[in-house]
Amino acid sequence: MTHPFLDLAPLSAARFAEIEDRVARLLDTRQDVVIMQGEALLPLEGAIRGTAGPGNTALNVITGPYGQTFGNWLRDCGATVIDLSVPFHTAVTAEQVREAFAEHPEIDFVSLVHAEAATGNTNPVAEIGEVVREHGALFYLDAVASIGAEPVLPDAWGVDLCVIGAQKAMGGPAGVSAVSVSSRAWARMAANPRAPRRSYLSLLDWKERWVDGGRKALLHAPAQLEMLALEACVERIETVGLEAVMGRHRAAAEAARAGAPGVGLEPYVYEAREAAPVATTLRVPAGVVASEVVARALERDPALPLAAGGGALAKEMIRVNHYGVDARVEVVEACLAALGGALAVVGG
Repeated sequence: MTHPFLDLAPLSAARFAEIEDRVARLLDTRQDVVIMQGEALLPLEGAIRGTAGPGNTALNVITGPYGQTFGNWLRDCGATVIDLSVPFHTAVTAEQVREAFAEHPEIDFVSLVHAEAATGNTNPVAEIGEVVREHGALFYLDAVASIGAEPVLPDAWGVDLCVIGAQKAMGGPAGVSAVSVSSRAWARMAANPRAPRRSYLSLLDWKERWVDGGRKALLHAPAQLEMLALEACVERIETVGLEAVMGRHRAAAEAARAGAPGVGLEPYVYEAREAAPVATTLRVPAGVVASEVVARALERDPALPLAAGGGALAKEMIRVNHYGVDARVEVVEACLAALGGALAVVGG
């Protein structure tokens, strides 16, 4: 039996390095880019465990569930953590970050999620990056949901650790991810006695055995299918043009916000400028349970990219996931039509 996914020739180190270079061009970065063989939680956790430890003070911005996860990892590492939480219907501001530095000048690490697909907000990374640079702190960014939907520019924004995944706006695989690493971040890891080594979480292993070795020999056998899918995904964006891909996501988000009131829903994120183009979250009327509306809408069409909010948000939040192939106005319109019909039944 033959199959195009089976019996593939081994992926060479040169091909692996070429895919890394294409990801670097997508990010417009001159930093080292390491593609890691797992979902984006792998480099997200590895980057924190490599650069944080006792003696570090981290400002952890929470605008959704991932910010809460990062705070837990930072505490596990022994860092002192200062949480800056804002309501999930809004975004953090650079001024709030500046105030945190004024109150805690010892902060030397800042963790932030760019776009929170789970809550539908997006944070002003460029402005926040200016504040972080002024104070010399290391800047860690989760850009997994934002890459492909809005600009992600680690060099221009002063981001030291920028993690991306391909499974959302890029329309690619979930099984590989990447992180751009600044020279400052590498130095912090090298000086951290608790940084993982000889570990799947270890970025230092990739630095010392892959990057410093001229990218000649891979650490282990790569996830071949996922690497080829990532390559195809980046090639598609290069062919279509990143601006065009981001434009589709913006148009889908605008259609979702504009059409929601017509079916009895309202945007969960109050300000359009703070709303993520990768997903739009909607608030249901009082007395209506969001998860019930979503379940009813999916009965009409199970393929619609709809979900209720996670945890306690399942009662009040609906998420329209207009990313990747679903970043189209017609998909958004179908979602809103289904939600409107479901709301008429559940809320009636």
